Amino acid sequence: MIAIVDYGMGNLRSVEKGFKKVGIEARVTASPVVIEDADAVVLPGVGAFRDCIRNLNDLSLTEAVVRAIHKGKPYLGICLGLQVLFSESEEFGTCKGLDIFRGKVVRFQIREKVPHMGWNNVRLVRRPPIMPDIPDLSYLYFVHSYYVVPEDTSIIAATTEYGVPFTSMVWKDNIFATQFHPEKSQGLGLQLLKGFGDFVKKA
Repeated sequence: MIAIVDYGMGNLRSVEKGFKKVGIEARVTASPVVIEDADAVVLPGVGAFRDCIRNLNDLSLTEAVVRAIHKGKPYLGICLGLQVLFSESEEFGTCKGLDIFRGKVVRFQIREKVPHMGWNNVRLVRRPPIMPDIPDLSYLYFVHSYYVVPEDTSIIAATTEYGVPFTSMVWKDNIFATQFHPEKSQGLGLQLLKGFGDFVKKA
């Protein structure tokens, strides 16, 4: 079973419905015990970095998520679920993240409209195993004003251009995380969710 972490933010039900559509068992939960017992963890999110970290801490979910990652359980982060993996964010002043990856989350400083909202193409740098059939330069759906800047560029799986090139997906071992929203990306997004579910079955 895949645990979708309920920390009071994000498109939880949309993600759950997406997994259901492709025949993958996933459950929204706010229980640290369920998260630690699950086969895999999904952390979706829309909103502010600081609120996400505070809610995870207040609900005693931070340690459960971090332990699951360190145990090697497959992890899928979506939007904020990507950003909180990093050391810190500059959103509303510096806020510490989970520090799974070294690096920071920064705001777009561009002429284009912020937030970056809508469909944009995703250029694969390395093809993650959860995306076996998704073509390079596919259009996927974004809603964000901040993006991650990894210190270790080897974890970058995909980039996207919006005023500047930015990291739109990372992948290292059991950790997959996207700046775009698979649950809002129609057929290709469902393919990614199915790919993650298939990866979990093999893990």
